[in-house]
Amino acid sequence: MTPTPLPKKTPARAAIAAWIGTTLEYYDFAVYGTSSALIFNVLFFSPELPQGVSVLLSMITFAVGYAVRPLGSLILGPMGDRFGRKFVMMITLFGIGGCTFLIGCLPTFAQLGALAPILLVLIRVIQGLCLSGEQASAISMSLEHASDRRRGFITSFTTLGSSTGTLLTLLVFIPIAAMPKEQLLTWGWRIPFWLSALVVVVAFLIRRHVQEPPEFIKNQSLNVNKSPLKHLLRFHWRAVLRIVFCALIAGTSYMMQTFSVAFGTTGYGLDKPTMLLTTTVSAVVALAITPVAGFLVDKIGRRTMFLLGTVGVGITMVPYLWSITTGNWPLIFLFGIINYSLFYSMVNASWPSFFAEMFPGRLRVSGLALGTQIGFAISGVIGPVLSTALAGPDLKGWVGPSIIAVGFMLVAGISALTGRETTKYTLAELDEVQQGDQEKATVAAAKLATSSASRDFAAPTGAKE
Repeated sequence: MTPTPLPKKTPARAAIAAWIGTTLEYYDFAVYGTSSALIFNVLFFSPELPQGVSVLLSMITFAVGYAVRPLGSLILGPMGDRFGRKFVMMITLFGIGGCTFLIGCLPTFAQLGALAPILLVLIRVIQGLCLSGEQASAISMSLEHASDRRRGFITSFTTLGSSTGTLLTLLVFIPIAAMPKEQLLTWGWRIPFWLSALVVVVAFLIRRHVQEPPEFIKNQSLNVNKSPLKHLLRFHWRAVLRIVFCALIAGTSYMMQTFSVAFGTTGYGLDKPTMLLTTTVSAVVALAITPVAGFLVDKIGRRTMFLLGTVGVGITMVPYLWSITTGNWPLIFLFGIINYSLFYSMVNASWPSFFAEMFPGRLRVSGLALGTQIGFAISGVIGPVLSTALAGPDLKGWVGPSIIAVGFMLVAGISALTGRETTKYTLAELDEVQQGDQEKATVAAAKLATSSASRDFAAPTGAKE
């Protein structure tokens, strides 16, 4: 019987499918994050609460969606390795988009009282579970469809969606935020959530034509995708832990796009549309810089680019937050662009290939999902929530949040230094290297167990025969 031929690699189609999916993910992130900073604190919590407390509670509902993502990764990650990258990408597409649409339909505190924020949190939990498998599956899909010389560039399109989604959100939100207050707080705030349905339709039309990558089909035919989570935690837990710490740098992005908006508008009374324009301009510039950074990832290395971006984004968050306290718009725009457009684009372009290549193909979605989602959950909670708490009840303190950003930088940078530079390896060679690492770990564990058993049964020193 003639074996079924493997599908051809389609890097462009895989990159576009990953891009549009991440656009939806970050559209949701930016819509909800912006609403948390500007609207939800007014609509979904008691008006009797102090303003700073309402904002903090609103940021907590934002963080809940990240807190549940590690749990989702334990479900969707292994599904991506067992049943297919495309299979999971379709689940996450409709899960994310459907929840975003439903949030736009929710009644407010004035209509339902305390039940309103409970429903909001419940939908965020479901959405967070769906989000946990999106990027890991999309990155694995695009990585395995790419040629060996362009893996960094092709996978950078996945995170290019972060800038596209943010930009799309802000283009919608700027006119919404400028609406008269009565219209904004009755029906205007719902429009950005309802528009997510359009992104879902476009993403579905693109994704339905993408085939599973040849590497996955080959592994499936060899029946090597059984118990991916068990093998991952037994042999590749160090890589998972490394990614958890590296992924903490995402906390600076959450601070930039969520906390800083509340910090500027609530703490210092800055104009809301202009504050949103800061992140809009940064996202536009990032659209141009991210593919260039992705091209350089294949030239100078994944780890090198990640480290450069991590150090830059951590350091420049300090003057960015300080500039908000001055109310000087040219400074705010300047440091915002340097921080997000330049340095965070370098992080965004490098981490997909850097993280994904730490795992063999049969475990890639599981490892990437678990590591990133734990890291993103921690940074998604610490970034906006702890920064808001450290800014004080009047949201005027900038030193505490700056320390948080520098802390993210140090932890992520030190962790990245422990990783292997994988640029010059093919995916097949990486599988062989990681198989060798697994065998060494098995031998070391066996020796340790044997040595321990020998000590347990050895006669005590000085014992008489």
